[in-house]
Amino acid sequence: MATSKRCNVSSENLTVNYVKTPKIDINSKVDLIIQSKKHANDVFDVLEYLQSEKEKNVVCAINGCTKLFSTLLERGELYVGQLPKEELLIGGDRSADEKYCMFMRHRYNGCLELLLEHISHESYQIKESALCALMQFASMEGKFPLQDLDWSEHYSFPRELIQAVVERLLSQEEDMAVLISRFQEYLDMEDVRYYVMSSVRENVGRVMDKTKGAVMPIYQNNVFTLLSNINMPSQESELTNYLVKQEAKHEDWKAAKLKEHKRAFERLWLGFLKYKLPSSMYKKVLVILHDSILPHISNPTLMIDFLTAAYDVGGAISLLALNGLFVLIHQHNLDYPDFYNKLYSLLEPSVFHVKYRARFFHLANLFLSSTHLPVYLVAAFAKRLSRLALTAPPAALLMVLPFICNLIRRHPACRVLIHRPSAANEACDDPYLMEEEDPSQCHALESSLWELQTLQKHYHPDVAKAAMAINKPLSQQEDDISELLELSTYEVR
Repeated sequence: MATSKRCNVSSENLTVNYVKTPKIDINSKVDLIIQSKKHANDVFDVLEYLQSEKEKNVVCAINGCTKLFSTLLERGELYVGQLPKEELLIGGDRSADEKYCMFMRHRYNGCLELLLEHISHESYQIKESALCALMQFASMEGKFPLQDLDWSEHYSFPRELIQAVVERLLSQEEDMAVLISRFQEYLDMEDVRYYVMSSVRENVGRVMDKTKGAVMPIYQNNVFTLLSNINMPSQESELTNYLVKQEAKHEDWKAAKLKEHKRAFERLWLGFLKYKLPSSMYKKVLVILHDSILPHISNPTLMIDFLTAAYDVGGAISLLALNGLFVLIHQHNLDYPDFYNKLYSLLEPSVFHVKYRARFFHLANLFLSSTHLPVYLVAAFAKRLSRLALTAPPAALLMVLPFICNLIRRHPACRVLIHRPSAANEACDDPYLMEEEDPSQCHALESSLWELQTLQKHYHPDVAKAAMAINKPLSQQEDDISELLELSTYEVR
């Protein structure tokens, strides 16, 4: 039988050493400070944890600070008004309670500075915790103001704190999209939204003027992300959710008035869009323009400068910009004589090859749908498309040939283009000027669509058949090109 091993464990080895974890230490110190002013200096230890290199320690410290300073704010134990410098607290005839309030107010300010710095921390959990703590303090400052309110415009809202948060969210070095999406919860509050809009507008003006309007992709993307997270109310009755409830004169508060929200929203967007944007951002703005921006702007025609700048970017951006201009022309009575000249200039060989081809012809069909357009203008578009069709791929031709026929159906005066007797001989002596940028000067009405006759000999039988539509009188019923707009190269092989 094997002998049992003797357990050589002394009583010393059985002693358990209880070491306070940072979380326990933070919570106990916070509780002591709240319970008694004699533990005031323990606040330095709590604030030191805010600067720890360990994520969990920082998060615990943020939670502890939130509890501590929210309690002090509620009790009125933070100094209210212009805070004297800390070195002036030593002397003087101030009471012990007043000195305590000043001391703690300095610690609170230090806490806010650290939390604002943590919005740029590499750890998202710390970023999020810091943001939530700052907004909790904003709520508490609204209820228990730290400034003497001698001006009524902003009532008891902590505007400076919100400005500081906005400034950190609009980083010039770091993409803050994820944290900004977390911030949307607060943007749904009427007063936060109102003061954030004002703060962003001031920030954009200051930053962009300092850089003399140079493109700043990271910064401008952060601004756009924040702006696109703003959901505007459409009726005054929707203004019900506030971070800070005003006790008196609530109905006179700007943050409680829809017209003031719309005014701030308009000034914000116009202030942002007056600067040159990163090329990729024009599309992002244009995509949300009609549903999310224009309905909340009192004079949408003020967007004309932005849309003109967007058109100059080229490609799909130009097309989307024209769509924006078209909406302003037809829904807001914008006078824009160059609209069709700009659309005409987009008709290049590349239009048949780009991935937004279907979108282009869908919108071109919309833009040219009016039967009141001048005959010379419609003729210019039909002629230019016919000329471009000579080198277009089959998938594009099956879309553009019915498109041209529909233009002629809408404008019977253009039928001369397909019935002119000299059309067969005009290929060598065509008066049409392809290089002319002005549709009124290209002599399209003096020409013919001989290109369509040429396409009747196309190698692809479906294309040849489509081109033969002009050989017989065109019916009044337009061809439905909606399905043709989606044809792929594979489908016409």
